[in-house]
Amino acid sequence: MVDGNFAELLAFQAKTRHSGRAHRMPNASAHPAARASRVLSVVAAIAFAVFGAGCGNTLYAIQINSASSKLEEAHALGAEQYAPYEYWFAYEHIEKAQSEASEADYSDAVKLAEVGEEYADKAIKLARDAHRGAGR
Repeated sequence: MVDGNFAELLAFQAKTRHSGRAHRMPNASAHPAARASRVLSVVAAIAFAVFGAGCGNTLYAIQINSASSKLEEAHALGAEQYAPYEYWFAYEHIEKAQSEASEADYSDAVKLAEVGEEYADKAIKLARDAHRGAGR
C-alpha cells in the first residue's frame, strides 16, 4: 500500500529528473565557518582521545619507577635492618600499586606508589642516620 506522501515523493523525483535540474539541500560544510567548526571539533575529539584517555598509565609508570628506585636505594643502605617498618611499609605499598595497575586501576595505583615512595624516602633517611651514628 502506498500512501499519498510516498506517491508525491516519487512524482517529485520524476519531475526533477526530467527538468534536468537537481534540487539539493544546502551543504553546511560548504560554508567556511561551518567547516572550520567541524575541523576544530574533530581535532578536539582526537586530542581528548590521545591525551585524556592515556594519562593514567603514564602517570603510574613515572610514579612507580621513582618509588621503585628509592626502594632499591633503601635496600642498598640496609633499611630492612635500620628502618624495617618504613622499608616494609613502602615495599607493600609498591607491590599493591603494581597489583592495582595490573587491573587498570591507575588512580589507586598512583596513590599507593606515592605512599610507597614517601616511606622509602623515610627508610633511606633513617638508614643513613643509622650509618652516621655507627660511624660508617
